[in-house]
Amino acid sequence: MTSLQECAQTTPLLSDNVDEEKAIGTPPHELEDTDEIPEPQDVHALTGVSYIRSIITVVILSYINLTNYMDRFTAAGRWGGVRFIRPLEGKVSIIRILFAASYMLCSLAFGYVGDRWNRKNIMCAGISFWSIMILCSSFIPNDYFLPLLLIKGLIGAAEASFSTIAPSIIADLFVADQRSRMLAIFYFVVPVGCGLGYIIGSKVTSAAGGDWHWAFRVTPGMGLLAVLLMVFFLKEPPRGATDKKKKIYLPSANSWMSDVKKLFRNPSFMFSTLGVTAVTFVVSAIGLWCPSFLGRARNILYEKEPCQTAVCAIDDSLIFGAITVFSGILGVVAGVEISKRYKKVNPRADPIVCACGMLMSAPFLFLALIFGNISLGATYVFIFIAGTLLALNWAIVTTILLHVVPTTRRATAQSMQITVSNLLGVAGSPCLIGLVSHFYILIFIWHTV
Repeated sequence: MTSLQECAQTTPLLSDNVDEEKAIGTPPHELEDTDEIPEPQDVHALTGVSYIRSIITVVILSYINLTNYMDRFTAAGRWGGVRFIRPLEGKVSIIRILFAASYMLCSLAFGYVGDRWNRKNIMCAGISFWSIMILCSSFIPNDYFLPLLLIKGLIGAAEASFSTIAPSIIADLFVADQRSRMLAIFYFVVPVGCGLGYIIGSKVTSAAGGDWHWAFRVTPGMGLLAVLLMVFFLKEPPRGATDKKKKIYLPSANSWMSDVKKLFRNPSFMFSTLGVTAVTFVVSAIGLWCPSFLGRARNILYEKEPCQTAVCAIDDSLIFGAITVFSGILGVVAGVEISKRYKKVNPRADPIVCACGMLMSAPFLFLALIFGNISLGATYVFIFIAGTLLALNWAIVTTILLHVVPTTRRATAQSMQITVSNLLGVAGSPCLIGLVSHFYILIFIWHTV
C-alpha cells in the first residue's frame, strides 16, 4: 500500500506534452508545457471521429467492460446459493489461478499487437471467442472439472484481447478533463458489473432450481451483441493523433523488448503498477470469499445450521452485490472529482488520492471482520465504506498510466500492469486466503479433538 505513496513523494507524473526520456527523473519545476491542449472540436477533427461517435464508442466499450465483470463474478454469486458447489471450494483457487495465468500471459501478446495492429478487429475477434467459450462452459457437467478448467483458461485469454486495448482507444479520442471523465465512465461500470454478477449468479441459479449452468448463459448473448455494436458503430481513431498535434515526443514502434525496457525505466509507471496490484489483491479476495464469509457469519449470529438443501439462501449474495454496485459507483465518481479539484493545488493529486483511499480502507475492512460475529448490519456498513475507498483508484490509475506512457506503447504498458496485478492479485490473494482459512480450520479441529 506504500507504492503509490512513494510515487507521490519521489516521482513527478510525466505530462503528455513532455519528452518521455527527458522527463523521467526531472524535477517538477523543470517540466515545461510546450503547447496548449487542443480544443475538443480540434481533437475530433484530428481523429476523424465526431464527438457523438466518440461518445458512442465509449458507451460500447463500457458496455463490454460491464459484461466482462458480470461474467467474472457470476460464479461468486451462485457460490452462496448452491450446496453442491461447495465441495469444489478447494478447487476454486485452481480455477482462479489458471484464469489469471492465461489472462496475464495473453495480455502481454495483445499489448504488443494492440500497439501495432487494428485494435477494433482484435477486440471483435476476442469478444466473439470469449462469448462462445462462456456458452460452452455452461454445458459442462458437474463432474468434469478438467474441461471446465480448460474453458476458463481460454476465457481468460479471450478477455485479455479487450482489457489491454480499450483504454488506449479512449485515450486517442479525448484529452485532458474529457479523457478523465470518459475513463471514469469506462471504470464506473466495473463495480456495477461485479454487483450484477453476484445478483444474476444467485437469482438465476435459484430460479433454475439449483442448476448453476443457467447463470453462465446470460453474458454470451450480451457479448455477441457487443460484437455487432463494434462492427457497425465503433470507429478506431488514429494512434496518437492528439499527441502529435501537441508536438509530444512519440517514439516509433520498436521491438516488444525495447518497449518493456523503457517501461521498466519509468518510475511513475512502475510505482503505480505496484499500487494497483495491492488494490487488486484486496478486491479479488473480497470478491471471491466475502459472500461465503457473510453466509457463515449469519449462521453463527442466528445459530443456524449450515445449508444442506440443493438451493440455499441467497440473501447475502444479493446484499453484497448491491453494496458492490453502490460503493463502486460512489468511489469512482468521488475519486475522479477529488483528484480533479486537488490537482489545482497539487500536481501529484492522482497518486495521493489513490494512496489515501487504500490506507483508509484497511481499518474498515478489519472492523468488518471483527463485527462478523457481533452485528451483520455493522459488517455491511464497514464493507460499504471500505469498498467506496478502494474504488477511488479504478479510474485514476489508468489516468496515471495514460499520462506517463507515450501513445506508441500504452497497450504494452496496460498489458504489463494487467500481468503483474493478475499474478500477485487475482491469482495470489484468493489462493492465499483459502490456504489460511483451511490452516485455521485444521488448528481449530486439532484444539477441539
